[in-house]
Amino acid sequence: MDDPPHPLTDERLERFARHIVLPEIGGAGQVRLARSHVAIAGLGGIGAPVLQYLAGAGVGRFTLVDDGDVELSNLQRQTIYAARDVGHGKAVSARRWMANFDAALAVDISDTRIIPANASDLVTGADLVIDGTDNFATRLAVSDACVAAGVPLLSAAVGRFQGQVGAFSGHRAHQPCYRCFVGDAFDAEDCDTCAEDGVLGAMVGWVGTFAAMQAVRVLVAQGDLGPMGEPQWGVLHLMDGLEPGMRSMRIARDPQCSACHGHD
Repeated sequence: MDDPPHPLTDERLERFARHIVLPEIGGAGQVRLARSHVAIAGLGGIGAPVLQYLAGAGVGRFTLVDDGDVELSNLQRQTIYAARDVGHGKAVSARRWMANFDAALAVDISDTRIIPANASDLVTGADLVIDGTDNFATRLAVSDACVAAGVPLLSAAVGRFQGQVGAFSGHRAHQPCYRCFVGDAFDAEDCDTCAEDGVLGAMVGWVGTFAAMQAVRVLVAQGDLGPMGEPQWGVLHLMDGLEPGMRSMRIARDPQCSACHGHD
């Protein structure tokens, strides 16, 4: 894997000028983004806009993980892919999109299915993991690996006209992990699917871009407070595309959680 670009060359300064003039980002925040390593689990409807906007934001290093191939039905919402990608691996196709968008980015890929035995490989060295996978078994494997490795997690999900985005840091004292939210009963691949229930493409875009904004909030923060405000650990944002609207709720730490109870 190539090293990410020097954060503030003249060309990079011009590319990210609209960020740098924002007081909440500035030069220091842009350097922090350039030096950040984000791992994205799932390169589908959520992972696609997350990838696009974090690459656009100047995050310097990515690990992209998805074991699936691009299907024709994906093109309704997974906007990094084109008809020529159908039948090809999502991870390879996503890396090709990133190379065309910004050849200076450092990108590593994996087309291995995430299971508890290999989930730690995903989070190793990452500053933030973003999970947009489509079943509880994978989500919990990713969450448990994040807790064990001390890496924060942004979890995003969508179905039909509903979405949710939550930030978890179960490795921190008194903070919940994703397993605190859903419990142990969902360690199975039993989620409803878009194929069965349907999903609005623009709804997926809303959830993914909001997750990308929350990722920037986390990455530019120093400690528990950053120029964009708190990282919002343990806060779950619920998004309704029909109303439309958003509401937020705080997830409590489960003192009996099998993943994070020892991190108090």
